Amino acid sequence: MGLNERDITTDPSGDLRAFLDASPSPFHAAAEVARRLEAVGSIAVAGDARPEGDAIRRGHVVIDGAVVAWVSAAEGAPEVFEIVGAHTDSPGLRLRPRPDAEVEGWHLLGVEVYGGILNNSWLDRDLGIAGRVVDREGRSHLVDIREPIARVPQLAVHLDRGVNDSLVLDRERHLRPVWATGGSTTGFANWLAERIDLEPQWWELGLLDTQPAVVLGADRSLLASGRLDNLVSCWAATDALVSATPRPGSIAVMVLNDHEEVGSASATGAAGPLLERVLARITAAHLDDEGAVSATMADALARSICVSADNAHAIHPNYLERHERSHAPLVNRGPAVKVNVNQRYATSATSATRFTSACDSADVPWQVFTSRNDMPCGSTIGPITATRLGVDTVDVGVPQLSMHSARELCGVHDPVFLRNAFGALWSDH
Repeated sequence: MGLNERDITTDPSGDLRAFLDASPSPFHAAAEVARRLEAVGSIAVAGDARPEGDAIRRGHVVIDGAVVAWVSAAEGAPEVFEIVGAHTDSPGLRLRPRPDAEVEGWHLLGVEVYGGILNNSWLDRDLGIAGRVVDREGRSHLVDIREPIARVPQLAVHLDRGVNDSLVLDRERHLRPVWATGGSTTGFANWLAERIDLEPQWWELGLLDTQPAVVLGADRSLLASGRLDNLVSCWAATDALVSATPRPGSIAVMVLNDHEEVGSASATGAAGPLLERVLARITAAHLDDEGAVSATMADALARSICVSADNAHAIHPNYLERHERSHAPLVNRGPAVKVNVNQRYATSATSATRFTSACDSADVPWQVFTSRNDMPCGSTIGPITATRLGVDTVDVGVPQLSMHSARELCGVHDPVFLRNAFGALWSDH
């Protein structure tokens, strides 16, 4: 069915919007994924433990803001891993450990820029606070204050007459949010302790736009929200894994890493050992011979595929010159296979064929994205995962506009297309 024939007045994004609103930080996203998995019988496994009993068939590991989950159809040694990877983090403003500052009666919050944000997109928005705190006993607590607490005020046009010709924001001086005035506050730590009813020893907190995810457009065909990059892929993978039916001998694996936006070099990032360790423990749980784990896993990985899912750049109607026009995806036309010969994306001809074959079997349209030679692209967890595991990897993603803005835009149908493609990859039909 062509796009013009499709009924785009029906909103297919309700569950995705609920997922986005429930995931204001990587820690919340991981908790929401775990909640959804446990609702269908997945069993939580400690990060340093081997799955046992029913967890061998359907289980998951959550460490901080990262998740690895699996559904196994292997009887004995796994023959192949079918891996889908994404990341839970998004660019934004993170609170400093000592955030309090006062300037001429204004109380400001000290922030660090996390990842490659669009600076101006954080101006003049009503901002809440979310993340986690750790108490004196070392226990973690999720924090979600979805109220307009802070705001990064822009300088008035009267005080910067050239602002519409050239807006330059200094990340240290111009992105500090105001959050109180005069003597009305005793400091952020005390305010937070009162709000969450415990004394935080440490925190990992960020600011977020308080506006929820919404469907927009006269035809209701667009989805606007914070953190679409890359929670859209996390939702698609989770929703597909919930109903996954892998073919005999295979194990469907989902990995949702943290810290992709800052290079993936962490214990829960794609450059860390998390996925490899979990795969080794899953393999060991299927074997009687402990000494065979390494060889069995290496053999399975040689036959495996990894789909690295991270949003792609849709063609922008106001900046056509920024795109390679033969490889510029459109919204609501299906996921894009992302190709870069310099290995910023890990796509190969063989991995692309396996993914597009899954799309075709599920009647999912697909597109192709490459960047202009004079406009280098970013990267993903794909090349990192391929390097660590030696697994054939394809990079794909939902096309979107306003990538790395505080509020991003995509089509309502593409996340569903992506989910259906993952479902086909993990299906024995």
